[in-house]
Formats: sequence, structure tokens, C-alpha cells
Amino acid sequence: MSDSEFAIRMKGVTKIFGDSPQTALDMLRSGKSKTEVQAETNHVVGLDDVSLDIARGQIFVVMGLSGSGKSTLIRHVNRLIDPTAGEIFVEGNDVLKMSLPDLRTYRRNTVAMVFQKFGLLPHRSVIDNVAYGLEVKGVAKAERLERAAKWIETVGLSGYEESQPRQLSGGQQQRVGLARALALDTDIILMDEAFSALDPLIRSGMQDQLMELQKSLGKTILFITHDFDEALKIADRIAVLKDGAVQQEGRPEDIVLKPANEHIEEFVREVNKARAIHVRTIMERGEFDPCEYTVPATARCEDVLPYFAEHQWVGVTNDEGVQIGRVTAKRVIAALARYTPGVGD
Repeated sequence: MSDSEFAIRMKGVTKIFGDSPQTALDMLRSGKSKTEVQAETNHVVGLDDVSLDIARGQIFVVMGLSGSGKSTLIRHVNRLIDPTAGEIFVEGNDVLKMSLPDLRTYRRNTVAMVFQKFGLLPHRSVIDNVAYGLEVKGVAKAERLERAAKWIETVGLSGYEESQPRQLSGGQQQRVGLARALALDTDIILMDEAFSALDPLIRSGMQDQLMELQKSLGKTILFITHDFDEALKIADRIAVLKDGAVQQEGRPEDIVLKPANEHIEEFVREVNKARAIHVRTIMERGEFDPCEYTVPATARCEDVLPYFAEHQWVGVTNDEGVQIGRVTAKRVIAALARYTPGVGD
């Protein structure tokens, strides 16, 4: 497939931090491990031959522990960091060949970023923070304030337009950060541990809001997290990083049900599998009498379980709302038991 068929495409991206990265790169390519390279050269391998294809309109999650390289990876997409080797294409454009003026235009019009620490300007009001990116782009004041007000309302902060960041809770501040990114109306949003600093309940609410917004906006979202449950909840696809290298990439249910190695098995051992398994993978397909209650094929088992208290069958629909199958509590429980160690053996 061509580079233009993906929103983001990374090919063999390697990043080595140090004074002589090419020497360390040659060692890495000769078969030396990341640890050996660091021991012999005092260079740090941030990314090791990373290749990813990210389709338009996806929430693509890069998940890994601290030091795995995930934040280094996302900063390559907007070229806050340049790679030692490899290629990066965004909307078919070679990011590494962009001139500084082209790069400024690209950062203003193609990608927006939401940071873990909110990144708000403390001396500006909420509405001026949200409008800041539009101001940098040269949008007239009346228009940028109108657009900012729209997104403030969308993220549920109407009435806070003139508030200062210090007057807001952490969750509210992150909503301002999200509104600022959305106001730029870029096709791609980069979110680096965007919800990690929030309390669990607020974090869950932000995840829900992001998924709800995505249904109507259809943005391409590259989302970084260390939380596997968060990845399972929001992702269309997941890539797991360790030591700067991709260990596995695929749909959430593929990662959980078919872990590629022991590292990923450790992650999924205690995971909520009802959050990972989509009803489309376990439903009974065919033409049946219409069910009183239906869910989309993308719904997860945890979404459908409550409805079995009152319904024997729950229908499954396609994108057009047409029922294409059905599922029962027994079928869901059997699927969960199948993939839970020690159950059903």
C-alpha cells in the first residue's frame, strides 16, 4: 500500500540519543542488544526499528511501561524529535524532508497535541487558551473566539470561558487542553499520556468523552498510555512497546487473546477481558427475529452484559443499524471463560 493511504506511516524508525548515534546504530544493526549498545557506547536507544501503519479515523494506542519509548515515538510524528534512521509519512507527506517553514505549517494545520501536564498558559483565560492555536495561525479575533466557545461547550465547560487555569480542577484543565486541540480542526491529534495525571473517576469520564467525540469527528488519534485497561477501552488498534521496539500490534482482542510473547502475557494476565472482546467476534451470525435491544458490532462484552438482566437475546447491528446477528449471556460467559486461565480447563 502507498504512503498516502495511511494517516501516519513510520518505516524502520530508530532513535539513538548520544554524541555518535551512527556508531551505536551500526552496532544495533549488527545484532547487539539495546543494553549492550548502551554499555559499550553510553548511548541510549530510544526507538529500535519501529514500523507502524495508522489508518485514518482510528484511535491508535501505543502502550508500554515507563522507558519503553512511547513518548519518544509520538514526538517523532510532529518532529519535536528527529530520528537517527527511518522514514515518517503523514498524510502521504515525508515529514523528515520538510523545511522549517513547511514544518511550522504542518504543525499548525495537520497535527495537534494534547499533553499530560495540560500545557495551559496560566495568564490566559480558558477561552484565550482554547483560541491560542488559532491566534498563532492568524485567525481573526472574532472568529477564533467563536470557534473556541463552540469547543468549550462541546467538552462541557460552558460558563468557564473567563476562568483562569488555576481555578479549574485537573479534569477541567485537561478538557481545556482537548478543546484547544479540537479548535485547530486538524485531521490528526496526538495525545501523550493525556489522562494519566487525572483521578480514576475523572480519567474514566475523559475516556468516555473522547470516544463519544470520536464518533462524530472521526479524527485520527495517536494516543500514548502506560495503562493497558485504558488502551483496551479506547483503542481501535494497539501497539505494545518494550525497550523501544514493537512487541505486538493489532486489535485489542488480538493482543489480549493471542499475546505474542511473555512480556505481553504479563500485561494481559489480570486484564478485564470483557473490555477487550467485541461482540462481533462471538456473536451468532445470521437472520433472526429482530431483538428488542441491540448493540453495534463494535460493542464490547462489558457493554452488553447488563442487558441480559432483562433480555435473553441482544441483537448486533452493522454501521447502517441493520441487525446482522445476536448474542446471549451464555455465549459471552463462554468466551470469557475460554480466555481466562484456570477457568474451563
